[in-house]
Amino acid sequence: MKFQQNFSQKQQQTQKLAMTQQLQQSIQILQYNSEELLAFVENQALENPLVEVVEPEWQPDYKKTSNNYDGEETSYLNQIPDTKGSLFESLIDQVHLNYRDTFLRKMILYLIEYIDLNGFLTIDLADASEDTGASAIQLLDALTLIQQLEPAGVGARNLQECLMLQTERDDFAPALAYIVLEECFDELVQRKWKDIAQKFSIELSEVQKIFDYLQTLSPSPGRIFDNSNELYIIPDVKVLVHSNNEVQVVSNRASQPNIRFQETYFKQMNQKADKETATYLKERKQEFDWLKKTMMQRGDTILKVAQVIVSRQKEFFTDVNRPIKPLTLKEVASEINVHESTVSRAVHGKYLETTFGIFELKKFFTTRIANNNTTGSEDLSTEMAKKKLQELVDLEDKAKPLSDQKLVELLKKEEVVISRRTVAKYRDLLGIPSSSKRKRYDK
Repeated sequence: MKFQQNFSQKQQQTQKLAMTQQLQQSIQILQYNSEELLAFVENQALENPLVEVVEPEWQPDYKKTSNNYDGEETSYLNQIPDTKGSLFESLIDQVHLNYRDTFLRKMILYLIEYIDLNGFLTIDLADASEDTGASAIQLLDALTLIQQLEPAGVGARNLQECLMLQTERDDFAPALAYIVLEECFDELVQRKWKDIAQKFSIELSEVQKIFDYLQTLSPSPGRIFDNSNELYIIPDVKVLVHSNNEVQVVSNRASQPNIRFQETYFKQMNQKADKETATYLKERKQEFDWLKKTMMQRGDTILKVAQVIVSRQKEFFTDVNRPIKPLTLKEVASEINVHESTVSRAVHGKYLETTFGIFELKKFFTTRIANNNTTGSEDLSTEMAKKKLQELVDLEDKAKPLSDQKLVELLKKEEVVISRRTVAKYRDLLGIPSSSKRKRYDK
C-alpha cells in the first residue's frame, strides 16, 4: 500500500478582531472613574512632552460662612483648623500627664503599643508577661490604669468589656446595665431576655431599656480619632428637571480631566528637527490625537448610556417616592447599539448628580419580578419590592412583629408576588432582623 500526500492551494477570507495595545487602552479608559482617568492622563503627560493636562474645575459646593462674629475680635488664631491627633498620641499624652515615671508607667506605655485603631488591646497579658518580665498582677494594674483614660472603653479586650467600661463611667446608665453585661452578656445578645428578667426579678421592659441603652454605646471607641480624609464623589453627568417635568441629561465635562496640545513647543522643535526628531514628534502627536479622541469617545459613551437610563427611569427623578423600574445592561446596550460589556464599563464607578443627591449609575439597573396578577400592571423591580418590604416592617407593631410568611401575604396584596425564601433574602440584604429579634417589650 503506497502512502501518497496531496498538496493544494486555496484562498480563504476570514475576519477577526486584533486586540491592539491602543484598543485595549481604549477599553480600559472607558472603565476608569474620574480619579483613575486623571492618574492615567498625568502618566501620559510624563511620557509625552506634547501633552499638557488640564485639571478638573469641579469643586464641592460649600456654604461660605462669615468670620466676623458679634462681640468677638477677628484673630488669626480663629483661622487655625481644629485637628485631632491619633489615638496613640492621645493616650501617650494622657499617660505622661497623669502618671509618674515608674516601672508601672513603662508597662502602660508598652501595652499602649498593642492597642489597635478601634481601641482594643491586641496582646494577651500572658504573652506580655513573657516579653517584659513583669508579673501578671503588674500588667493587670497597668491595663486598669489604661482603661481609666479617654475615650471610655479604650483598652478593652473584647466587646463585652468595652461596653462595661463605658457603662461604668456613665451616670445615666440604667441601674442594672453593668451587672447584666457582666453576668448575662450572651443571653442579652441571643435575646434570651426572659431568662434575664427572671434572674434579676425585673420586667421585660427593663431588659428592653438596657438593650436600647447599649445601642447608644460605641463598639469601637478609638474610631473618634480616625483622621482619614473625607472623599468626594465627582459626578460624570448631571440631571436637570424642568418645571414641566421634562428631564435633561448634561455631561459634566468640567469635572473630568482634559488634555491640551503643546502647539508652541511642537513648532519650535519641528523647525530644527533632524529626521529622527521629526519621527519622534510625529509619533507623539499621533499619541496625543489618539488620546484626545479616546477621551471624547469615553465622555460621549457615558452620556449616551446615562440618557437611556434617565429616559427609562424618568419617574425616579420626577416622583418624590423615587420608584425604580426593572432595567438591564442588555436593554441599554440594545438601544444605543453597543455590546453589553461596553455598557458595563461605562457605568463602572460613574456617578449621576441630581438636586436631591448623587447616585451611582449601577443603582438604576435592577432585575424584574414577574407580576402574575391579571390587572395588567407593569412588572416590579427588585428594588421596589425591597422598598415595599421595608415599609411594611417600618409600620408593623413591634410588640407583634410580622413573620416572613405574613410579609409574603401582605406583599401579595400590594401585587408583589414573591416566595417566603425571597422575603428572607431581601430582609437580610436590607439588614432587617428576623421577627423574633425585632420584637420589643415596651410597656
